[in-house]
Amino acid sequence: MTKRKIFAGSLRLVVLAGMAALASSAFAATPGRPNVLIIVADDMGFADLGAFGGEIQTPNLDALAKAGVRFTSFYTAPTCSPTRSMLLTGRDNHEVGLGTMAERLTPSLRGRPGYEGGLNRRAATLAERLDAVGYRTLMAGKWHLGSTDAELPSARGFQRSYALLGGAANHFGADQSPDYKAIGEQSEYRENGKKVEFPSGKYSADYFTDRIIEYIGEGPSNEPFFAYLTFTQPHWPLQAPPEVIAKYKGRYDAGPAVLRAERLERMKGLGIVPAGAPIAGDPMTDWSALTPAQRTIEARRMEVYAAMVDRLDQNVGRLMEALKRRGQLDNTLVIFLSDNGADGMRFDAPISMRAITRRLDVPFDNSLDNMGAASSAFGYGPDWAYAGSPSFRGAKGLTTEGGFRTAAFASGAGVSGGRVNGSVLHVMDIMPTVLEVAGAPKSATIDGKPSLEPLGHSWVRLLTGAKSTVRDDSAEVNWELSYSRAARKGRFKAVFLTPRLPSGVFAPDQGHWALYDVVADPSESKDIAKDEPKMLQDLVAQWTRYAASAGVALTPETPGL
Repeated sequence: MTKRKIFAGSLRLVVLAGMAALASSAFAATPGRPNVLIIVADDMGFADLGAFGGEIQTPNLDALAKAGVRFTSFYTAPTCSPTRSMLLTGRDNHEVGLGTMAERLTPSLRGRPGYEGGLNRRAATLAERLDAVGYRTLMAGKWHLGSTDAELPSARGFQRSYALLGGAANHFGADQSPDYKAIGEQSEYRENGKKVEFPSGKYSADYFTDRIIEYIGEGPSNEPFFAYLTFTQPHWPLQAPPEVIAKYKGRYDAGPAVLRAERLERMKGLGIVPAGAPIAGDPMTDWSALTPAQRTIEARRMEVYAAMVDRLDQNVGRLMEALKRRGQLDNTLVIFLSDNGADGMRFDAPISMRAITRRLDVPFDNSLDNMGAASSAFGYGPDWAYAGSPSFRGAKGLTTEGGFRTAAFASGAGVSGGRVNGSVLHVMDIMPTVLEVAGAPKSATIDGKPSLEPLGHSWVRLLTGAKSTVRDDSAEVNWELSYSRAARKGRFKAVFLTPRLPSGVFAPDQGHWALYDVVADPSESKDIAKDEPKMLQDLVAQWTRYAASAGVALTPETPGL
């Protein structure tokens, strides 16, 4: 094995005897240690992909998903950076620095352990762990886990990296211009730790894929790699190449309610949801009450969004072809996920500039013919987001099913495919899964101290078909973000949504605990707290124990305590 540089995390793994872990793994039959490719979509709806019920043209992801195992009860955090922190460390986001997003740190939260706003040093990252056992570790795309030198991908185990440090950016690099810089809105990029500028005119999905293909190609084809490709599609601002947008012209003229119903029927036919699954109850705007001009604008929002997902898929196809040419495709485990549910925010300029763009010399043109171009900036709003997850309530930011139950699948090396699996899975499971596949130990030290070991459950036996679940009905799963909470055990889930939700959000359980049977009622339409008071009491107690254990900050301003 090639001797490797120890990165600025001073990671030391307690290497177990030889490769015993790999030898005991069901993946040992794969020639050599498998490559691992994790692909993350940003704010994608549950039913956007064809393999999950969507109409968007996603043949490359569909082929991978159908050849692998599609997960229909896979959970993340309600927003992006907390999810990414759990994915890369295998620990709860409150323990590793993303107790809330950096953008949402309040004065009462700043300085608290676990609320650093970037990855802290309590847990080794997946890249650090795999680097230590001989993997090439590569990253391209959105980071959103801190911007100090100690928080960059290059300082957390990635040998090669091209990273957007923030949570969003202009997809064509227009925000690298002096106009954006003058108002402090220039996105930051780092390549291998050094500041770079995104090439103006390139499309983000295309360029991030270029970089990861280049990084993979730099090494010998017989040396295993871990590649982390994190697209910014379909995160706002909604922008896409015009020829891809043109493919969807007129497709959404019937409106979001019709799309939601169409998708739900396809989901049922694919076995993604039960045959009797109802449409979620989130109310939608009356499409017929809009003027023809308004409907055209609203449909164009979704056309651009669909083009973003389409282009993401095209780039996955490019990457698969590159792996095939190198003879590495068959020996690569692919894990795909969206980092949270669809984003229902609606706006018509970059959010942080809504109040100032009209008086500054930064042009934005959201006219119909320009929508989707680099000079436009908008989101697609709650109606289309609800259509994105037809049988799940809510959207990004909420602890409802639509906020963090996302489309995910595993495919490729070691996977017995062609299956749909509905067992409860969590983004923290990815770390132990990959460690087992790679033959890496769970024990590690970082900065001379024991690293927190991953909390999740390995999927290896689930992926090979030896098991159908990794959690029994006694397993506890818990969440908190921005004072909204949830606790699940078996088929029951308790939800508390903070009273501080944006106006217009559909939340009958806002400001108090509610209880749902999310197996029979995934749309969370019937609060059964009065029918099952003991179960609600148990789940609230479960969440309280979790909050104390994970270091959830419960301050005097915390609602409902």
